[in-house]
Amino acid sequence: MIGLLRGKVIYKQPPELLLEVHGVGYELQASMNTFYNLPLDTQAEVIIYTHFVVREDAQTLFGFSSQEERSLFRHLLKVTGIGPKMALAIVSGMTAAEFAQLVHAADVNALSRIPGVGKKTAERLIIEMRDRLPKIEVPLSTSGTHKPTQTPFTLVSPVDEALNALLALGYKPAQASKMVAAFENQNLSVEEIIRHALRSSLN
Repeated sequence: MIGLLRGKVIYKQPPELLLEVHGVGYELQASMNTFYNLPLDTQAEVIIYTHFVVREDAQTLFGFSSQEERSLFRHLLKVTGIGPKMALAIVSGMTAAEFAQLVHAADVNALSRIPGVGKKTAERLIIEMRDRLPKIEVPLSTSGTHKPTQTPFTLVSPVDEALNALLALGYKPAQASKMVAAFENQNLSVEEIIRHALRSSLN
């Protein structure tokens, strides 16, 4: 199993990330938090913690900026009805500490706003995850501390790129469009739009 990669980012289009490691390019499905934490210097080396998922029809490498985030992703995969795509959407929308807070607070409404997570799935998450997660008192905030990254060359607007990223995470077109609409014409980067859109969906 591939557990960690150290290399340079060659291409990034959330949630897809291409990492070059000693001349070999690894394609990853990365969380939004990982994109927020990528360095602005495109020549800088980054460390990505990975989880390899093998299925009959696909082999996918998922990437995370921290072991804590990867650990949450792995815990989520053990929950009945939670697949890799939904787990990636969950860890992309909030930090591990924020997720733990929602689970311990039994906040079904906030959890059910995550794409693919209905009321029954949210209740299942609370039941199956509350004993696995530490109790952390961290207030939810719409102003994260992540560093926004800049895409050096794009063919579409940041809003369109953010919209495509949300669709890839499982949000429906109408819902994704509504989430990014509030951040048009604000001169924000793709990652900033995605971050604010995901945060606003929890409110």
